[in-house]
Amino acid sequence: MSLLRMVHKLTQKKQPKKVPPAPLRKKKEFVTLQAIKEKLGDIDDVVYQKIRTSEGIATIIYYRSLIEQEILLQMVINPLLQQEETIVHSTEPLDKEDLSNVISLLTQGFTIVFIHKENVFFSLNTVSMPQRSISISDKESSVIGPQDFFTEVMDTNLSLVKRRIHSSTLKSKNYTIGAESNTKVSVLYLDNIVNKENLDKVITKVEENKDYTDFYDVSILMQLMEDQPLSPFPQYNMTIRADLVTKYLLDGRVVVMMDNSPEAIICPTSFFELFVPTEDYYNRWTSSSLLRMLRFFGFFVTIILTPTYISALTFHPELMPFEVLVNLQESRERVPFPPVIEVLFIELVIEILREAGSRMPAKIGQTIGIVGGIVIGTAAVEAGLISNVLVVLVAISALLSFLPPNYLISNTSRFIRYVFILSAGMFGMYGQMAAFALLFIHLLNLTSLGTPYMTPGIPRTWSDLLDNVVRAPISLLRFKKGMSRSHQNKIRPLDEE
Repeated sequence: MSLLRMVHKLTQKKQPKKVPPAPLRKKKEFVTLQAIKEKLGDIDDVVYQKIRTSEGIATIIYYRSLIEQEILLQMVINPLLQQEETIVHSTEPLDKEDLSNVISLLTQGFTIVFIHKENVFFSLNTVSMPQRSISISDKESSVIGPQDFFTEVMDTNLSLVKRRIHSSTLKSKNYTIGAESNTKVSVLYLDNIVNKENLDKVITKVEENKDYTDFYDVSILMQLMEDQPLSPFPQYNMTIRADLVTKYLLDGRVVVMMDNSPEAIICPTSFFELFVPTEDYYNRWTSSSLLRMLRFFGFFVTIILTPTYISALTFHPELMPFEVLVNLQESRERVPFPPVIEVLFIELVIEILREAGSRMPAKIGQTIGIVGGIVIGTAAVEAGLISNVLVVLVAISALLSFLPPNYLISNTSRFIRYVFILSAGMFGMYGQMAAFALLFIHLLNLTSLGTPYMTPGIPRTWSDLLDNVVRAPISLLRFKKGMSRSHQNKIRPLDEE
């Protein structure tokens, strides 16, 4: 049987039945070669290549930038020239009344083949876009544990997770969002563990925002999904680590991945989990607990250290021991500005150095951060613009802001610190305490997917406290987090000793 006859026969079998037009049914556009050319006008990397076969002319249409020529040659051109029947069995006949589907396939990297004699269109999956290989990342690096991190290809990221969870209960539902970008999104969960209410909320939030146009990273979707988008706190966790995603999936969470983005969203998330990297579970419980407390309490120290300096020198000198107060006054005797202006000046200089260093190549950025900090700090002290004690306090505060493994919570601490600085400059310690009260009220009112954000600080189950600011030995972590509200509460039976 000839190739053209097989295509014709296969097309007749797979053509969908025509549905009578309903009053509100969208009018379909017919697929023709001219219609495709009109839709893809002014796109220079679209190729229309005619091939003369033994039974007629075929036109192949593809994006040059999305397909490797070697793959195109092996999968399309050679089989057409050699009249191989295998190409027919790997093709998908297209609906002649759905032009938008044909255009969508082309923009995704498929090749469209048009058989002139039979007036038939079919597609072949020849997607071969360039991609970054799996490699080590500096973003969430760890000393021990797996070193394979997500890339910008969603299928690769899914394979890293499914390589760790060999179960048919691991589900992945795909959606297409973005009115213009048509970006692929996948929602992952373990069907026998996940809380159905959490899953329904995530799917609803994804579908509610599918018409938003600017989906070029998963963090955009995360901000649209948040319960309170005006809050400075991230209400979901984001990670590029496959082992961390696996941990939360096994705990009953819902994970959202997006094509062209290496991060994954973990839903829901608590405030305390933003300070916990997976490395804490690979270390001994003693060292993990120490590091957790250092990160957690360091967050609050970084937002009150320099404001306390302002309060003590401006409103409450009695808070300081006499010897310390004398040293502070001596270091500020040449400074012409009040403490609040002095602190704002050096804080802004640190922010400028940090931002400039992060936007430059790695080696130059490190040099700017170190040399710039030393030179500017020393020159400012010698010029009498700031005190040497404040330089030490600001340096400690800046270092503490880098302790949380989540970059978003680090940025939050930097923003909140300015609120505390202004409060201390206007009202002293009373302003700081008022800011603290408002901060905790805000945190207690936040929710993540409808779950209290301060869980397990206000625990749903008492077992959550075993894996909180202090991490108990692994042998005692027998229950899943109450925040997950999973169907299987136990990690392993209690009688396994």
